Amino acid sequence: MESKIVYFENINSENTKVVFNLVKEKLISSEIKKIVLASTTGATAKKAMEFFSGIPVKIIVIPHQFDFYRKENLFPKSLIEELKNAGHEVHFSTMLFHTDKFYGSPNPTLMANILRCFGQGVKVCFEIVLMAADAGLVASGEKVIAIAGTGRGADTALIMQAASSQNLNNLRVNEILCKQLYPLNIDEARERREKLNRERE
Repeated sequence: MESKIVYFENINSENTKVVFNLVKEKLISSEIKKIVLASTTGATAKKAMEFFSGIPVKIIVIPHQFDFYRKENLFPKSLIEELKNAGHEVHFSTMLFHTDKFYGSPNPTLMANILRCFGQGVKVCFEIVLMAADAGLVASGEKVIAIAGTGRGADTALIMQAASSQNLNNLRVNEILCKQLYPLNIDEARERREKLNRERE
């Protein structure tokens, strides 16, 4: 088979609509019924809720866990209710690739850094699908579309077969719909995140 992959040269929120359109095309042509979406401030989640309205798909939103770099979570409580009323889910949980201090092992960070070789969005897609499966929001082996980004908005979409963190070897990437053309390493990703945080303050 042949398929198209879109690569984003620049990192900006304008990529989000392109990502959503690519995902919509795949939803229409497949039997996939769930999107697993990363959203820190809720902005991307709200756009997704509005964009995919009328399409038979459930959006599982994974924000940052509480106390992750900030004392207050940036995801609005009002949006949680809005998403749930629309038939979607919002799941706060431990971010699996940020557990070095808890387990006393550098392995989570090593895994994250390897995935960042493909892009920050790819790393996040892996993480949020594992988190969604751990919560029972997606079934093991279920095909989903994972959406994530670098900083603000979305720039990465992967079709994945879900698995829990207890069965990591069963996690699969079936297709890449889009991703960053120029991935950031950990220091570059951290610098960008800190810059965005300063801009929000």
